[in-house]
Order: sequence, then structure tokens, then C-alpha cells
Amino acid sequence: MSDNLATTDFGFRQVSRTAKAGMVRAVFDSVAPRYDLMNDLMSLGVHRVWKRILLTALDPRPARSLLDLAGGTGDISFGWRRLGGGKVLLSDINPAMLEVARDRALNQGIVGGLDFLVADAERLPLPDRAFDRVSIAFGLRNCTDKGAVLREARRVLKPGGRFFCLEFSRVRVAALLPVYDAWSFRVLPRLGQFVAKDAESYQYLAESIRTFPDQERLAGMMRDAGFSRVDVRNLSGGIAAIHSGWRL
Repeated sequence: MSDNLATTDFGFRQVSRTAKAGMVRAVFDSVAPRYDLMNDLMSLGVHRVWKRILLTALDPRPARSLLDLAGGTGDISFGWRRLGGGKVLLSDINPAMLEVARDRALNQGIVGGLDFLVADAERLPLPDRAFDRVSIAFGLRNCTDKGAVLREARRVLKPGGRFFCLEFSRVRVAALLPVYDAWSFRVLPRLGQFVAKDAESYQYLAESIRTFPDQERLAGMMRDAGFSRVDVRNLSGGIAAIHSGWRL
């Protein structure tokens, strides 16, 4: 669906664009205390492998800075610092998620070089050309205006900087589809009800994956936003993918 229309997707439902942000915020307010468990349930734990692949691609170095958009509970930010990356700004629109991230950072002794920002990825209160890397992991599909997020990501990148998006994507192995659909729409909401007493949020999260642009469409959106040398790497048969692009 075009980001210019008056309505947008919220899972399989159509809602007004002005309402979606609040509805997504309510989902993550609900799941924040169990967000990491949620990712384990949604990916059978494989999200940890995908994030390690993303971190390797980000190529952390002491002189490089990272903006971690929709950074949630901090996996990418913490991994960046542990691997020797420079300063990182962990940004998320949801204060409840950042509270979990702060607690985790303190518990893990990750304090120096890490800052937090409550901000909408579609309208970042940050200067142009400020970061060497920008990442967003499992967050873009929850944004209302995905094109605006991509344009903002490019705006805050330094020339020569690189953007990475890790997201659930379109399965490329036909044999996986029946099992994947059964897991997403039959098992996952029931697990959400059992574990978090919240089947609806998990139902939305499964539906949001299916309405997210596929690999080719997202690559085209990145080019439209001004990124160069856009690349796509499928993970686990396309269950997830890493999109990357340069600001040249």
C-alpha cells in the first residue's frame, strides 16, 4: 500500500494513518517485558543468529558511530559495543521498550558510549550527516510511513555511510510455506496467550510480517529514498532478509 494514502495496514486490517502509531505503541507496551521471549517464539530462537550476521555486516569499529533505530531492548546496540564499535544512539518511539533496554544495559555493564533517545523514526530530531551506520532490526514493518523512515535514515548518514535493515521477509522456499503459515497463525497467537496473556498482539505481529514489502519492493523503496548500491541478503530461505544501501 502506498504511504500516501489516508489508511494503512495494521496487520490485515486497514486503519487510519493517524491511528496506527498509537495502536503499535499499545502492542509494544504490552509485549515490552517479554519482548526478547517474543522474538524467540516468532523465530524459534533463530533471530539471535540473524542479529549476529547483521552485526558482522555493520562492521563495528571504534571510530564509527551507530544510530540504532527502533532499537527496542538493545540487542543491536549492545552487540555493536561488545564488538568494538564506537558511540551508539539507541532510539525507539516506545518509552517502555527503552526502559527495558536501560535495565539490560546496567545489568550487563554496558554504560559508556551508549545513549538513549525516544523518537519517531519518521521524524528524527537529529542533525544531517551525523552517523557512520544506521540500522533498524525488526522495526520498519511497524512504522506507518516506511518511505519517510528510509529518507530519514539516509539524511542522518554521513557521506560514505551505510544503512542496514533486518526484517522478516518473504519466504523463498515453497516447502517452508505451509509450516511457516501454521506456526505464524495457529501456534504463535496461542503461545502469546499462554506466555504473555496477549494473543492479539502476537496475531498482529504475525500479520504485520505478511503485509510488509517483499525483498524486491523494499529494495526499490530504498533506491527511491536515495540509497545507492542497494543489496539484499536472504536468511533462512527468505524468512528474514538484510537490506543494505550506501549514502554516496
